[in-house]
Amino acid sequence: MTIDLGKPRGVLHPRLAHGEFQHARCAPSLALAGVVEHYWHVAWDLRGLPAQQQETLPHPNVHYVIEPALTAIYGVHTGRFVRLLEGKGQVFGIKFKAGGFFPFYDRPVSELRDRSLNPRQIFGDDAGGFEAEVLVATNVDIMVTAAERLLFAHLRNVDSNVARVSELVAGIAADRNLTSVDALAQQVKLTKRALQRLFNQYVGVSPKWVINRYRLHEAVAQMQAGVPVSWMELALTLGYFDQAHFIRDFRKLVGRSPAEYARAEGRLGG
Repeated sequence: MTIDLGKPRGVLHPRLAHGEFQHARCAPSLALAGVVEHYWHVAWDLRGLPAQQQETLPHPNVHYVIEPALTAIYGVHTGRFVRLLEGKGQVFGIKFKAGGFFPFYDRPVSELRDRSLNPRQIFGDDAGGFEAEVLVATNVDIMVTAAERLLFAHLRNVDSNVARVSELVAGIAADRNLTSVDALAQQVKLTKRALQRLFNQYVGVSPKWVINRYRLHEAVAQMQAGVPVSWMELALTLGYFDQAHFIRDFRKLVGRSPAEYARAEGRLGG
C-alpha cells in the first residue's frame, strides 16, 4: 500500500508552477525489502497549460520504469535527469536498493552506468505482461502488486554483499560528516581498493561518486528548507577545501550556481 516514506530527495523543483502533479511512493513487501528501495508513481495533468520541465538529481540506484513507448531498466544516471512534462501522463517505477539489482543482473552493475536495458533481457516474456498490466491499472496498488509478483518470480539467490553495500550507501546518505572515501574505508575496515571493487560490482558507481552526490543532495535540501546558507560554510561542511570547488561541482550537477538556484527557488543564500 502507499505509505508516507518522507519527502523525496533530489527533486530540484518540488513546486510546479501550474497544473496537477502527484508523486506517490510505496514500500516493498518484507520478502523484497532487501532488493527494492520503493515503488514510485508520478502523474501529471497539464492539458491546456504550458509544458513544464522537471529535473531530479541522480541517486546510486537502478530503476525499472514503465511508461508508454519508454519502458526500460535504467542504470545509475550520473548527471541530472531532465524531463519535459506536457499534456496528461503517468509513470510507474521500481527503485532498486543500491546493490539490489545485482541478483537479477548477475554482472557488474557498472556496465549499466548511463545506459538502459530492455527488460526482456532480464525478465523474458514476463516483462511484456508486467508492462501491459501496469499500463491498464486503475490505481497504484495494482501496479505494486504486479511488480511484486514479477520480482519475486525472478529473484535469484541474494549474496551477503547486497545487504552490505545497501547499508554502506544508506550510511553515506545519512552521515553528513562523511565526506571522503578514506574516512569510509576506515569506518568499515576495508581498503579503498576493496570498496571500489564492491561498488563497481554491485552499485555501478564509485564510493567517491556516491559521497559527492549525497553531499550535494544535502546542499539542495538545505536550500529548499529555507536554511540560511553561507556558501563558504556549506562548502567546508560538505568536505570541500574551498568555496570555488563546491560551486563548480554544484553548477555542473544542478545546471546553475548555488546562488542562482536559491534565488530561483525563492530561498536566500550568502
